[in-house]
Amino acid sequence: MAITLVNGIVCDYISAQDRGLHYGDGVFETLAYVEGHFQFLQQHLARMQDGAERLGIPYPDESLFLGDIHKLLQKADAPRGVFKLILTRGQGQRGYRPAKKSIATRICQYSDWPEHIDNWKSTGIDTRICDTRASVNTSLAGIKHLNRLENVLASSELGANYQEGFLLDNSDNVIEGTMSNIFTVIDKTLVTPELTHCGIAGVIRGQVLKIAEENRINTEVRCVSKDEIVQAREIFICNSLLGVCAVNTIDGVKVQSNIITNIIDAALNKRMSLNA
Repeated sequence: MAITLVNGIVCDYISAQDRGLHYGDGVFETLAYVEGHFQFLQQHLARMQDGAERLGIPYPDESLFLGDIHKLLQKADAPRGVFKLILTRGQGQRGYRPAKKSIATRICQYSDWPEHIDNWKSTGIDTRICDTRASVNTSLAGIKHLNRLENVLASSELGANYQEGFLLDNSDNVIEGTMSNIFTVIDKTLVTPELTHCGIAGVIRGQVLKIAEENRINTEVRCVSKDEIVQAREIFICNSLLGVCAVNTIDGVKVQSNIITNIIDAALNKRMSLNA
């Protein structure tokens, strides 16, 4: 089941002149709603506002999004689900140049909880290196914008044998998964790719880095080569729905350890319960 609000009204369409449709001119967030609570709601709203400001999109009063969420909660009446918040620059004239003043389009959607999430959490996942590359663009790096064609193309490579794929940049550095951030253990150090040139800086990625610091786990944010990731003994991914999820194989090669993964997962679950 899916229920959508557009500017606070139950509706499943937007104007054909909306710049989000024409150019991907907008930002979005995906929120997990579990047992009556949102996970890291304020962090998601803060990132959305930051992304909108970096793109020069007018950001509405936060109370409007909160009102949309409350309205959808009443209609969905479910113990858990997925909420997607979208903000576009709104309707515009023909051409790339945005108008000096615009009225943003606000979209809030509820969807049922995906059944595969629980299975992946309990069994781990199989992954591969994708042929599709992540484009380098420092102006967009870190922003969860609506231009996601690279992720779409990379996801189409997975087929039935893989649950997630990893994108490299043109220098063969690992950037991110099609729907996740990546962590690996190299020489007893927890390492995650640097995202200053491309990729999305996920909310859960930020929480994992905090947890590692609190647990005195050696951590590095740096470039990670393709060779390093395929030879890693321990890898996990993270996103807002999965939390932390162990990687079983990469390109058919078995990943042997989950020691740090389990530590981070337990600490994140505790943090989520406190956050609620």
